Amino acid sequence: MDDIIISDQLGPRVTDVTPTDDYCLILTFTSGERRIFDAKPLLEMAVFEQLAIKSFFKSVKVAYGSIIWPQDIDYCADTLYMESVPATLNHQKGSNELNI
Repeated sequence: MDDIIISDQLGPRVTDVTPTDDYCLILTFTSGERRIFDAKPLLEMAVFEQLAIKSFFKSVKVAYGSIIWPQDIDYCADTLYMESVPATLNHQKGSNELNI
């Protein structure tokens, strides 16, 4: 049992998610940060192929501090945080910045 490390320090968890028309997710985390996650690369993976259906992609919900879609499709909150970028007020086409 000495080899097992249990951390009580979880990274920020997701508290809100808003899908966009261009397959990005606007995420709010427990830290108060708003970040943008570009989900387009997921569409190339077989396990996430249903996300290519825009109505399915937009059915994303927050659950257990992360996000889920129907049919038990989910994504790790830590990965969402690490692979997302901070949301800003300036949005330029082709960037992952939030358009408010």
